Amino acid sequence: MSIFISIASYQDSLLVSTIFGAYNNADKKENLIFSICDQSDNSIDISGFPFASQIHYDHVDPLLSKGACWARHRIQNFYDNEDYYLQIDSHTQFLPGWDTRFIEELLKIESIRSTDNYHSKPIISSYPRGFKLLDFDKGLFELFTADKRTTLLTYRKDSIFSRGSFSRQVGIPLKDSRISHAYLIAAGCIFTRGNFVNEVPYDPKYYFYGEEQSMALRAFTRGFSFFHIPEVPLFHLYTDVDNPTRKLHWDPEDDKNRATKWHELDKISLERLDNLFAYKLEGVFGLGNQRSLMDYAGISGIDLQNRKILDLEKATESSFIESLDWKINPLGT
Repeated sequence: MSIFISIASYQDSLLVSTIFGAYNNADKKENLIFSICDQSDNSIDISGFPFASQIHYDHVDPLLSKGACWARHRIQNFYDNEDYYLQIDSHTQFLPGWDTRFIEELLKIESIRSTDNYHSKPIISSYPRGFKLLDFDKGLFELFTADKRTTLLTYRKDSIFSRGSFSRQVGIPLKDSRISHAYLIAAGCIFTRGNFVNEVPYDPKYYFYGEEQSMALRAFTRGFSFFHIPEVPLFHLYTDVDNPTRKLHWDPEDDKNRATKWHELDKISLERLDNLFAYKLEGVFGLGNQRSLMDYAGISGIDLQNRKILDLEKATESSFIESLDWKINPLGT
């Protein structure tokens, strides 16, 4: 059962360790297909990798890059009907057997026969636990495995509709370790069936803000449902751009030499999110017709079309999601 692994990387020296971490810790190494968009000054010679035949490598001059969504859109052009889709960031580490664990959890969710086939198209997503870089040259990392609780993604109370339709999101721990319903996704950890790429392909016109919200609602309205699992088998390096040194896309030195500046891309992205929730986008980059934004409001407490908070507790706290049985369709609860 093949897994298409999408990795967008921007000037990231941890990219190679991420690739090898995924490969070395997989139970079925032969089933992995990597697709990488490496936006960096210097390309990687993958010809010496023992699994080079399993890698699609796209090197891009960082001055020509238009952001993460643009890169992930390029990556998906290499999708070739693989069975599963994993999307991660380029600074990620893995537990042994991560591939088996993700597949088992997805199949467990798919096995539930709920009303309106709510569990038939699951997406597993979360903010993974973190890790610390101990020695870059030796490839030594400390994985933060102590917290076993499931992490719930919610809207951040102080920034709902902070920039038009855009709202920030945050991860909060649930009380225990179990599968739970979800209403948001994290772009750095998505695992689902491979056909997701055909149904909800990346829209390259988003920049940074709006990426996760747009993907979530385009998927939700096409019948996909979101779930969090405990002890996600991968780990993310959070915010540390100094150890090792890593530029961000809006780095002033890079941006000053671009034809289109980051703030222009950001403006286009936010306007596109507004248009999405106003039902002004059609086709594959618009909303689907299997569920509505009001269906989404029922589980999230947020009316995206009218920019209204219907239930602040539901949108920003864990009590509602914790009260739900993950095996039951939560819409209308």
